[in-house]
Amino acid sequence: MKFRKTTVMLAALAVLLSGCGVASRAQNAEGGPGGTSTGGGPSKGPAGPIPAGLEQFYNQQPVWERCGSNQQCATIKVPLDYTKPAGKTIELRARKVLARDRAGRVGTLFVNPGGPGGSGVEFAASAGFALGASLLRKFDVIGWDPRGVGESTPVKCLDTEQLDKFIAADGSPDDEAEITELNDEAKTLADGCEQRSGELLPHVGTKDAARDIDVLRGIVGDSQLNYLGYSYGTFLGATYAELFPKNVGRLVLDGAVDPSKTSQENNIAQAKGFDTALDAFAADCAQRQCRLGNSKAEVLGKVDKLINDSDATPLPGDKDRKVTQAIVVLGVIYPLYSQELWPRLEDAVLDGLDGKGARLLALADQYTERSSAGYANNQNEVIYAVNCVDRPDIASVAQAKAEEPKYKAASPRFGSFLLWGSLACANWPVKAEDKPHAIKAAGAKPIVVVGTTRDPATPYDWAVGLAKQLDSGVLLTRDGDGHTGYKAGNACVDNIVETYLLQGQAPTADVNC
Repeated sequence: MKFRKTTVMLAALAVLLSGCGVASRAQNAEGGPGGTSTGGGPSKGPAGPIPAGLEQFYNQQPVWERCGSNQQCATIKVPLDYTKPAGKTIELRARKVLARDRAGRVGTLFVNPGGPGGSGVEFAASAGFALGASLLRKFDVIGWDPRGVGESTPVKCLDTEQLDKFIAADGSPDDEAEITELNDEAKTLADGCEQRSGELLPHVGTKDAARDIDVLRGIVGDSQLNYLGYSYGTFLGATYAELFPKNVGRLVLDGAVDPSKTSQENNIAQAKGFDTALDAFAADCAQRQCRLGNSKAEVLGKVDKLINDSDATPLPGDKDRKVTQAIVVLGVIYPLYSQELWPRLEDAVLDGLDGKGARLLALADQYTERSSAGYANNQNEVIYAVNCVDRPDIASVAQAKAEEPKYKAASPRFGSFLLWGSLACANWPVKAEDKPHAIKAAGAKPIVVVGTTRDPATPYDWAVGLAKQLDSGVLLTRDGDGHTGYKAGNACVDNIVETYLLQGQAPTADVNC
């Protein structure tokens, strides 16, 4: 499968996954169902220019109902198709965390955790962990589920059993039979999405999602957008800046995606990014004389042996599922998102070499957000629905075969998985609506782009590329490991990001932290 999904602020998401601290949508306001909590009520919008024909959407006044301590939730309507604003509508679900200093409130900070498919509603619920105290004091923080995601009008494709098979399918096929089996699974996903969400699929692309953001901005009464986006959320934010440069306020794009790159270029770069991150893990492990070896080469050799052996001989997992090579790879890459998970990776690899797959399965399940009850959300489907419509990808099995040597040369370990994960797009029922291109956002205020030097999922070069493309881009570099830079233990990065968001003071030149 594709490794484009992001996990932002792992400590915060651990709280979400455990079910602690997440306010339920079913909680009503003080005073009974339908009421509003203190400081809530209808939004004050609209603010700023309203695109012609969209007045009914910008002028709507959703009621923000209490949905947790200091939190309010609302449902907003947007057009299914922005070229037909008088036609069908879909819903967006949003959560607002109220600024603690109401009198000194700066405005609204919109947040997106990435994906495509990450839930902004859940991310906002974890704002107390994910954002600095100064931001929580001065901003109302709003996270929303983008179109197709979670509690908004969702993309639906497969049931749990079907999705299990798709995720566990052999991602590095060795012969025609394995290629056919993998392509059949890709077709099952594409067909399931078309059958269950065919009307929505043409309209879940990033440009439509960016237009939704401007509706949200207008509704809350902010004349300009303040935004913090991670990973895919940087592409969403940059696209917003391209469409609405004059509405840009203070934008931070953390773990940046380079919009000028093709899907193939992105896949290869991401495979190399995981190699870089695994190298860092192996070097650290060896330096500590860990149980996997006393040299980086020895540690990497054991990881490779586990991945290669599981291709022919899956490991036992739970009573219903085996740990296939694809699950092993997920279990290896997920801990690379944060150094805090490196000890779990060491344990899981050791267990795998000993013929036990439970720990690897647990890591893969945390990455895909699967529990004993099934998948917590639809992010494993949305990621394809958005990526396949955003830009062209592999068009056929024949093309994948022709390009495989290039992928393997770039990354013998992960290249094939990134390549063959594109087969869903080869079978997708909707053609890509856009092409890779540089985003300049001419006329926008300064945009801060954050890149981490050994980021496994969004390679550092992407942040460099995006910052150069944007007419007003400035690059903030974190020298470190893990995915994304803000709130990752680097006070230099945190101070610059928070000063910019609170005071509008962007660095005048690129900064290394």
